[in-house]
Amino acid sequence: MEIILKEDIIGLGYKNDIVNVKNGYGRNYLIPAGKAVIATASAKKILAENLKQQVHKLERLKAEAEKKAEKLKDVAVEIAARVSSNDMLYGSVTAAMVADELEKKGVEVDRKIITMRDIKKIGTYDAVVHFHKEVEVKIPVTVIAENAAELAAEAAARKAEAAAKKNEEKQAEEAEATEEAAPEAEVEETPQAEEAPAAE
Repeated sequence: MEIILKEDIIGLGYKNDIVNVKNGYGRNYLIPAGKAVIATASAKKILAENLKQQVHKLERLKAEAEKKAEKLKDVAVEIAARVSSNDMLYGSVTAAMVADELEKKGVEVDRKIITMRDIKKIGTYDAVVHFHKEVEVKIPVTVIAENAAELAAEAAARKAEAAAKKNEEKQAEEAEATEEAAPEAEVEETPQAEEAPAAE
């Protein structure tokens, strides 16, 4: 079904956009929640008239969005999170965490206009801030291990443990080889001991 959005819905469209959605989504959620109206011919006419009248307002909104975007031009975010030994995070890094980090840098951004996939591993990712339908900013988000020293110590301990185990196995093999060689020597000596009385 065709609808007109009455507000921005990230992933679907922006206010006053005409979009197609599944009937159930439109009738059961968007329209009852006041987020959209059915795009009838008269609704489209009204929308066109409103947009004509709002041209200056829309330009002002776009200019404001561009100013906000300018503040984020060279901003990068680094988030420290607790990490397991295989570089997987305990939990995940979300848009709300990115919004908090931006606030610490003096830029207030509503977490609802930030889109990104949930991050579950350390590395560098992109978060997109949607200020306006024509103004979007990509922010690099680097996730680092909060407990790096702990993990390094854990890895070193594991390495030492593996080396000790290898050493133990090597010693056990050597001991086994020595034991196997010893009985053979005894077997060779036994016939000689038996031959001696026969010679008398």
